[in-house]
Amino acid sequence: MTARAVLKMGDARLLEPARPVAAFNTPELHALVADMRDTMQALNGAGLAAPQIGVGLQVVIFGVAKNPRYPEAEMVPDTVLLNPVLEYPGDEMEDGWEGCLSLPGVRGKVPRHKRLRYRGHDLAGQPIDRTVSGFHARVVQHECDHLNGILYPMRMTDMRQFGFTEVLFPNLAPMEE
Repeated sequence: MTARAVLKMGDARLLEPARPVAAFNTPELHALVADMRDTMQALNGAGLAAPQIGVGLQVVIFGVAKNPRYPEAEMVPDTVLLNPVLEYPGDEMEDGWEGCLSLPGVRGKVPRHKRLRYRGHDLAGQPIDRTVSGFHARVVQHECDHLNGILYPMRMTDMRQFGFTEVLFPNLAPMEE
């Protein structure tokens, strides 16, 4: 398949709510997910939402084994999640640094729920139901925000904790975000 161009903050399409996926396991859906994987891999992303490549469907992918953009992150299993529903089994929040392929070269500290239950379907339409915490919970919340037209700076509470990656984290290897 093909790595696609990622829409950048300022593109109005990133602010539109995504539509639910109506049919699972279709050739079109498989092609979309393959392109999303190629795009995420080409840019060393931890996740990607379909709206980021201009497709207004409730499709997110995520997964981290070893990622140079997040060298301290724990492993997150490769997942295709369609029509996600998020629940928060507690009120505990934690701040953490986030980047986004739609905001290349910058990072911000974002408050997120520490624990998360997410439900939805995989590519074949099989149910997914997981309760997670830490970086895994952060990645899922970040990607699912894209389905509602929310970019991480909209969640930030202190814009002093927002800046260029090369300034905030000079020891990280330079790379395209």
